[in-house]
Amino acid sequence: MSQKFLPPPKPGIVGIDLGTTYSCVGVYQAGTGKVKILENRDGDQCIPSVVAFSENDVVVGYKAQAIGSPDSTIYDAKRFIGKKFKKSELEKEASRYSFQMVADEYGQIRYKLVEKPKDIDTLVSPEFIGSRVIDNLKSTAEKALEKKVTLGVMSVPAEFNEDQRNATIHAAKIAGIDILRVINEPTAAALAYGLHKKPDISYVLVVDLGGGTLDVSLLNVQGGMFITMGMAGNNHLGGQDFNERLLQYLITQIKQKYKINTLDLSDINSLRMLVEKTKRVLSSEMTSKIVLPLKTLNGETFHFTIKREIFEDLISDLVKKVLEPIKRVIDFVKMEPEDIDEVVLVGGSTRTPSVRKLLAEFFGKKPNTSIDPELAVVSGVAVQAGVIGGAWPLQVSAVEARTSVRKIHIS
Repeated sequence: MSQKFLPPPKPGIVGIDLGTTYSCVGVYQAGTGKVKILENRDGDQCIPSVVAFSENDVVVGYKAQAIGSPDSTIYDAKRFIGKKFKKSELEKEASRYSFQMVADEYGQIRYKLVEKPKDIDTLVSPEFIGSRVIDNLKSTAEKALEKKVTLGVMSVPAEFNEDQRNATIHAAKIAGIDILRVINEPTAAALAYGLHKKPDISYVLVVDLGGGTLDVSLLNVQGGMFITMGMAGNNHLGGQDFNERLLQYLITQIKQKYKINTLDLSDINSLRMLVEKTKRVLSSEMTSKIVLPLKTLNGETFHFTIKREIFEDLISDLVKKVLEPIKRVIDFVKMEPEDIDEVVLVGGSTRTPSVRKLLAEFFGKKPNTSIDPELAVVSGVAVQAGVIGGAWPLQVSAVEARTSVRKIHIS
């Protein structure tokens, strides 16, 4: 009764999704029981997990920084946090990036900065990169809530071992946030979709297709109990691969139209930024216009209209690969597609219409798209933060059963 007449308290614990490509922060609102994803000063709910260094500053959350200083702009740190690499593995990973990576005596990754402020070491860890992103999210939360933020709940991939989980917690600690609980990303997604409240839901397949990775998890959900039955994925398949196909296509169009053999690096980097926007537009529209002044041609503007069907043809083989880990998980648990009660989508790349069509055809029913897939994990983490903080209306606290299931890696 007293809750009805008391003003709802401001959230004291935040939910943080530190993603490979994008990161965000949310809170559970007492009284309404709704989750609010907090916007930064630019009005964005998600920021790129990118940290750029220069002699004078550290800039967080702006992909455009990579255009001017690619060798001092670090991203994808979540891939390396808490992991150990052999020399051959490091060489393979390092070849994918424009910045330098070295391994310390324990085989853990360190980024070698070419440019840096005076008070920062030349070699920085993935935990430090993660801490800068979390610190940015913390500032967003403090401004929105008008109070100091020191407590949080975080999500991690279900496959993360103790070292990776502890490294993630340490990243938050560096940023000044004590993590009260870490939950698996598939569990967070299931919480966001409210599947723990549905008595007729038992088997939930979570398809997480982000910027750089694909993760598939099969959960057995019984009320607040979440059991991971199987995991599979491809650590090098995601929206960045879709972008690269479109980028190379547009570069070819420019070369053919203007009869040139090479493009200035600044034009390629500018085009790379436009590609991300174009891909998002094509998720909801049938065409997207591209306008780009070319430094290569003394400012002459390139105009081009890309159709969705052309884009989908460019990435068709990549989209088909999404089914590979799904089939492996279902085979592993000796089930059939029709045995899955709910398919939920996580990650911005699941907005791609051809991905959704593929999943609908395979399972014989449309996947659940009631939540913005880019915000599903942070929404679930925020619900868990609300539970721990005692916010009302009360929710079921997630209980994750320990599992010995290992992730099936597909390349």
